[in-house]
Amino acid sequence: MEKVEIDEVDNEPNPMAAQSVRRPVSDALGTTDFAMNYFELEQGESFSGGYHTHHDQEEVFYVLEGTATFETENGPLTVDAGELVRFAPGEFQQGTNEGDGPLVGWALGAPDSSHNWEDIESVVYCQACDSETKHALEIADEGGFRLNCSNCDNSFTIA
Repeated sequence: MEKVEIDEVDNEPNPMAAQSVRRPVSDALGTTDFAMNYFELEQGESFSGGYHTHHDQEEVFYVLEGTATFETENGPLTVDAGELVRFAPGEFQQGTNEGDGPLVGWALGAPDSSHNWEDIESVVYCQACDSETKHALEIADEGGFRLNCSNCDNSFTIA
């Protein structure tokens, strides 16, 4: 059995600095089959660094306080305090705090305690294609992420 206090879990914002507070509770608890991340998002911050999907993991977001706005393939979706939303593997999304106050929430994922970086796909602007295209994502040796365009194989690194 493991027990932790959220405030005692190290704050580890993602490499793209998309949020001020991200506490990987699943790491602190030692889970192997389930991911739990606690977030406190200020106005304009997001749960992740961009519009993306996990091909290997479903995600559930629970909003404890405030309102999250998710960009989805079906348009924007608002999730208020006390509500949850589930994204199946392969569904693109990005959740942000577009409200006036703080957003406190949880991102929960399964079947593993963390996702495989090769199974994440983002939609970003490709200079070579001159349009928003799907990009494979990997952690770059120099830090940050390397994105590879699925259309033209152009790649670039973001910090």
